[in-house]
Amino acid sequence: MASAEIQTLLRFLSQDAKLPLASAMGKVMDLQKANLVSVEQLSKAEFKSLQEIFKDDKVAKQVLNAAKRVSKKRQAPTGNSDSPQKKARGPARIDATPYETELALSLPISSASEDELSRIILLTNRAPLVLAFAVCVLKYTMPEQPISSRLSLAQAVVSANSRSKAISLGIETGKTAEQEGWGEGHPVIKVLGREIKVLKRWGYNPQEGKPTEEPSPEQAVGNAAALSADILGKEGSDGSETSPPLWGVDLEALRSAQGSGPSPATKGSTSLPIFTPNSAKSYLYRSFTEAATETTETDIGSSKTKRRSAKQLEVEKETCLGFLLQAVDLVCQSWASTLSKEELDRRAWAWYLRVRPDVRSNAQALATLHPHEGPQKLFPIGWESTIQTSKCLNMDSRCQAKRAAEAGVILPSYR
Repeated sequence: MASAEIQTLLRFLSQDAKLPLASAMGKVMDLQKANLVSVEQLSKAEFKSLQEIFKDDKVAKQVLNAAKRVSKKRQAPTGNSDSPQKKARGPARIDATPYETELALSLPISSASEDELSRIILLTNRAPLVLAFAVCVLKYTMPEQPISSRLSLAQAVVSANSRSKAISLGIETGKTAEQEGWGEGHPVIKVLGREIKVLKRWGYNPQEGKPTEEPSPEQAVGNAAALSADILGKEGSDGSETSPPLWGVDLEALRSAQGSGPSPATKGSTSLPIFTPNSAKSYLYRSFTEAATETTETDIGSSKTKRRSAKQLEVEKETCLGFLLQAVDLVCQSWASTLSKEELDRRAWAWYLRVRPDVRSNAQALATLHPHEGPQKLFPIGWESTIQTSKCLNMDSRCQAKRAAEAGVILPSYR
């Protein structure tokens, strides 16, 4: 059973069926044996089968009803069947524990080999690629941060970069909220070389609600027992009170909400809007697709891209995101034991610059316009282009050392 399937099943059981996460993890093996690993399969299951698995009539009925409800929603027709329905990615339960919240924010895991990854070409634009690099490098530069914080901090970096770029290109005028002094007095950290204001989440413990008993080997199907390893953050020896989880502060939203001329006291207010991890996760999930698409011959002999259903496109995007995150993570992991955290952060931005998709200028785009198309057809900033994961893998420390050895170059030590 693949890790992605486990995550999907656990997400359904804990969020839609409202089961405690510990109970859900303990039933994965039994559900797999009964070949009930998808919502569709559960919705068509016999009630008796679920009774035998969950050992409780009320719980079995709860799971069956939830599966039928979710399955029915997926099958419901929309006004445009070609447009994928927006899917809420993140914790749906108000009463979810911090542990359940963090687990719901977990990102896809790819099991592709490095050789398979090296042949993958993705279609995306620059902003979500920055987001992906930031999320991955924070795992090593700030390992104590849970996935909710890493997503929030990464989105803060993307927002700051986008705002600065828009001003430099003349698309927006004036100063950034940070330049005007918004968020004064709040801590500052650096991610991908960019300073961002943060809010400390005192009292938040991502470990809260974690099952006290470790699942048995039979219950820990695949990577189910280890899913929390990278999402909760590492507990520091100095205690959580000295290095709490963080939120990235949305200074532009603060300025918009309070006006352009606040008093100094207002600028440093502790009631600050933050970048939500759910929004960042949703952005990642919808931003990466395969560059090479399957084609079919039309009746006049020309090539045409085959249409994919909304569900197929959704699965493809999640798979592609997993490919990219794995490639970036492999590079960060290969250097983590060699570089300092500061140097790793600096290098990660340089790696992004080498991998990022090319962007044509408006003049180039204008030259390719059809005579009957107006300037509104110009490619916007951030238009999609291809990226090769092989470029990312080539920056792996092992590849760098191999090339250096072949050239007779001794790499410097950064420790």
